[in-house]
Formats: sequence, C-alpha cells, structure tokens
Amino acid sequence: MTETIDRTASAPADGVERLSRSDAIAIGVLLVSAFVVVLNETIMSVAIPVLIKDLHVDASAGQWLSTAFILTMAVVIPVSGFLIQRLTTRTLFAIALGSFVLGTLLAALSPTFGVLLVARVIQGIGAAVITPLLMTTVMTIVPESRRGAMMGNISIVISVAPAIGPTVSGLILSALPWPFLFWCVLPIAVAGLVIGLRLIPNLGEPRHVPIDWVSIPLSAVGFGGLVYGLNAVGVGASAPGGISAVAVGVPVAIGVVSLVVFLVRQRALQKTDNALLDLRVFRSRVFTASVVSGALAFLGLLGAAILLPIYLQQVLGLTALQTGLLVLPGGLLMGLLGPVVGRLYDRFGPRPLLIPGLVIAMVALILLGTTLTATTPAWQVLLCHMLLSFGLATVLPSVFTAGLSAVPRRFTSYGSAVFATVQQVGGAAGTAMSVALLAVGASGFSGTGGAGAAEAAGTRLAFLVSAGVFVVAIAIATMVKRVPSEGPIPVAH
Repeated sequence: MTETIDRTASAPADGVERLSRSDAIAIGVLLVSAFVVVLNETIMSVAIPVLIKDLHVDASAGQWLSTAFILTMAVVIPVSGFLIQRLTTRTLFAIALGSFVLGTLLAALSPTFGVLLVARVIQGIGAAVITPLLMTTVMTIVPESRRGAMMGNISIVISVAPAIGPTVSGLILSALPWPFLFWCVLPIAVAGLVIGLRLIPNLGEPRHVPIDWVSIPLSAVGFGGLVYGLNAVGVGASAPGGISAVAVGVPVAIGVVSLVVFLVRQRALQKTDNALLDLRVFRSRVFTASVVSGALAFLGLLGAAILLPIYLQQVLGLTALQTGLLVLPGGLLMGLLGPVVGRLYDRFGPRPLLIPGLVIAMVALILLGTTLTATTPAWQVLLCHMLLSFGLATVLPSVFTAGLSAVPRRFTSYGSAVFATVQQVGGAAGTAMSVALLAVGASGFSGTGGAGAAEAAGTRLAFLVSAGVFVVAIAIATMVKRVPSEGPIPVAH
C-alpha cells in the first residue's frame, strides 16, 4: 500500500519545514553508514605495506586490496539506480549494509591474502549502493527548503571520510595489528544495520521490470575497465617498471568500447522504461551541468589527495603519519563547512556558492602550482590545502542539490547513481592525470636540486593543469541554477 504524504502542508509558522523524528534518525543512520563505507575506500593506503609483510605477498598483489574495492564499486554503482527502483528501500539497505558487515567480519578474520581480497570485494558490493541510496532517500523525504542543509551533511561523508582514512589507519596500525582496521569498524556497521532495519522507510512502490542481462556485463566491463585502466596509472607510478602503456591502454580501450555500447543500449531500453541506467536524467541542462562541474571539481579534489602525500613524503621527507595529520585539517574544514554551506544554499541557491567556491579552489591550485619547491615550509602547504578545501566545500553540496532537484522524482535514483559513478570515474581520472603529469614534469626538469627539485617541478605542473580544468568547471557551472521541486512525496508502508 502506498500513502501519499504532502510534507509541505505541515510547515510551522516560522516557515521552516522540519523532518519527523523517525525520518531524521533514518537519514542519520544512512549518513553514518555511508561515512563508514567511504572511509574503507582510503583506509588501505597506509595499511598495504603492513599487509604485504604480514601476509607474505608482493607489492603488486597487495595493491589489489585497494584496487578490488574501487573496482567493485565502479561495477556495482551504475546498477544501483535500477536496484533502488526494483527493491524496497529497507530491503536494499539490508542487502547493502549486510554485505558490508559480512565483508568486514570476513576481513577481520582473514587468515590469508586470498580471503582478505574476497572480503574487500564483498565490502565493495555493499559500499557501492549506500551512497546512491542515501542521496535518493534525502531527495525523497527531505522538504525542498531543507535539502541544501542535508546535502551539506552528505558532503561530510564524501570529503571527510577519504581525508581521515589514512590518518585513522596510521593511528590504528601504530598501536594494534591490522585486523583491528576492520574490528573497529564492525560494531558501528552492525549498529547501523540494526537501527536502519527498524527506522528506514520504504519509499514509493518498487517497479517489477525485467533485468536486461546484456546491460549488466556491458556496464561491468565498461565502467570497470575504465576505472581499472586509470587506476593502473597510479599503481604503475610506484612500480619498479613505471607506468605500462599496455596495462593502462588495453583496459581503458575495452572499457570505452563497452561503455559506448552500453549507453546506446540504455537509450533504446529507456523507451520502454527498462533501462539499467536511465539516461533521460541528462535531458535536464541543470543536471548535466551539475554533474560535469562536480566531476571536474572532484577531479581536482582527488588529484590533490594523491599529489600532496607524494610531495610531502618524497620531497619534504615527512612520514606517512605526519602527512596524514597535515592534510587532515583540510578534510575536517570541508566537513565543518558542509552543513553551513547547505543552509546558505537553501537561502540563496547554488550560483552564489558554486562560482566563488570554484574560483577560490582554482586560486589555491595556482598557488600550489607556482610556489611548491624542494624547500617549501609545510605550514605553507597546509594553508594552500585548507584554501582548496574551503573552496570545494561550497561546490559539492551545491552541485548535488541543484542537480538532483532538477530531475523528475522518478529518476532521482538514476541521478544519484550517475553522481556516484562520476565520483568514482572522476577520482580515478584525477589520480591518473595527476600522476602522469607529475612524471612528465619531473622527467622534463633540467634545473639543479636533484630528484627532490624534479619531483617538485612535476607537482607544480600537475597542479597548474588542474587549475586549468577549473576554468572549464567555472564556465559550465554558470548554467547551474535552482529548479523547483515536484509536489507530494510517495512513501510506502
């Protein structure tokens, strides 16, 4: 049975629509769950050297503990929009977080590398669904006047969790064996699962449409091949043989071809509402502009996330823990500003936040691209990173809220899947671009100062190119505006 609830009808006298207590708790559970699963995407970066030693594997095999998680998410996320349409909200939440809990428990108990690798894949299956499900839930049950503030809370998940992942990992490993990376997460995930099963509402009626079995492998090979190939750039940069053109080019080429066939097939299937990923969300110019400008901003965010640790450790000589602590304030700043930016969005709309934020981030990238040397003080790097974080803090909530508000409500799940997919592909592209430019700049350096000066030159080049990308993002962001929402919200019981 489906009950239609018009949440705007009960607005209080002060004009501010408020969530019910049960809805607020449900979203809180989803936020915590998403935070925990996103944290696991970066928590392995510091742990891999420890795992290589304890599990007796080489570096290339150890890197798969991160690659398998990222690759699984890239394969499953594009399907999440379809799953949200087909399954009830509570059922999908149970499957997603239940998979993550199972994978986390298996990882904590893993006796061998092979078991741990399987556990990371199971974790990735659950993690891939949680963020799109969170976005869809927010856009469905949160009143339009409060969506910016709630999307600001989501930006905490997207920005803070990856930022503190290496720091948390370093702190745990400094005192405890590596299984505690998973034992520390497990109770939070279990509590979220239990509470969520009681409080998360079923949104709308699931559509019992047939699964297109051809689209699933096309999506898996397309998005998976693209992300794997781009991720191989970052892996190859630290390998003895360097970046392999075959290891990068072949999966990217296969991924692109499969992706083109997948998109063509979706255009045909959406005519009968049977698409795995409905592309009609792109008929909205605001949604398209939001996705593209957000992807370019995320490319800059992830580029900085890979470049700064390399620079701080290999050029300035900081330890992994010192590096994690130095970049931590930027991530925390984004988290603290997220809810504030969201409330400003609710009052002023996206443009007064989005354009200045992109400009500030671009200025920070230019500063990083013109001032970093082999002797730059760490405090200067910290200030530039915080300026970049301040700018990006205004961007992510704005593009998410404006973009998802611009599509019809029945396409919200597909819009959420698109944003999450672009986040994965943009992150992989940002990492690949940054690492490649770092290598090009370092190899082309002809000045004095040795390897440190060359690496600093490559870092400067990568940041300057990222600043150029933000020029394009600013131009596209001018098309982003607030679009009025649709009417009553269906909630199934």
